Amino acid sequence: MDELVINSRLKNFPIMMFAIVMGMGGLTITYQKAHLWLGISPYYGVVLSCITCIIFVIVSCIYLLKFFKYKDTVKKEFSHPIRINFFAAISISLLMLTIIFKEQNVLASTILWYIGTILHLYLTMYTISFWINHNQELDHSNPAWFIPVVGNVLVPVGGAGYVSNEILMYFFSVGMFFWFVLFSIIFNRIIFHNQLAAKFMPTLFILIAPPAVGFIAYFKMFGVIDTFALFLFNIAVFFTVLIAFMYKNFLKIKFFISWWAFVFPIAAMAISTILMYHEFGGIILESFSYFMLFITTLIVFIVIFQTLKNITQKNVCVQE
Repeated sequence: MDELVINSRLKNFPIMMFAIVMGMGGLTITYQKAHLWLGISPYYGVVLSCITCIIFVIVSCIYLLKFFKYKDTVKKEFSHPIRINFFAAISISLLMLTIIFKEQNVLASTILWYIGTILHLYLTMYTISFWINHNQELDHSNPAWFIPVVGNVLVPVGGAGYVSNEILMYFFSVGMFFWFVLFSIIFNRIIFHNQLAAKFMPTLFILIAPPAVGFIAYFKMFGVIDTFALFLFNIAVFFTVLIAFMYKNFLKIKFFISWWAFVFPIAAMAISTILMYHEFGGIILESFSYFMLFITTLIVFIVIFQTLKNITQKNVCVQE
């Protein structure tokens, strides 16, 4: 490939690529939990964990190379009203690797958790400061805004057993608070103002993530499924059904890397459902667990196919 083309694609390598790690990490954890609580073979979780790690290393190395070679371009992304939100996908990817390795390698998991948590704390503060210091246009608001702040809810999921619940509760509180705030803003935008651009339609799936991950985090901290936990689970179910009801909105969307926004929230919903089945049993929850596992896997295969197809057609990492 011509050196000029390679440099161009490197320069346009988007921060959103870390969403692939989030998606594959979600699928990996789903199969790990399916092995523990549904009796699925452990082989799938092992293979997926290796694939997720390889993708994280590749994406990280490429973006790091971009940082050293095109610092100004990275700085522009870091000050972009929409792309800034995807930088938190880096720390969330680290937190997901924490969860993936929690049972296999406690030391590695602990190190990843501290790095991911500190980085996410910084990105949360930076992003909120950016929102405050710069006037934001309503048309820039979209569910991707949830990533940097509501990602705090993932910290207790990986950190349970590493630090006290008081520390974990801080991150849980921040994530839940901004879930309510940002949901109000984004729901107002969607209903009363311009519709989301086609490339951001997949981010509607992110609406599922805060209550689904919040449910898991709450259980990790307190070990009970009480009224509040059920509230979170039911809201996650509602948004899952709502997105399914709107399926026609997603059928003809042109491929964008934001398609990977489909995967992580659906995986979180699948894990939540499997956890509910583990705690309460019952044919309905068992059937729903297998259904969510199947849907998550199907969506991942579709998105992987489209990603590889568009990479070969050179539609990825080009100037937008």
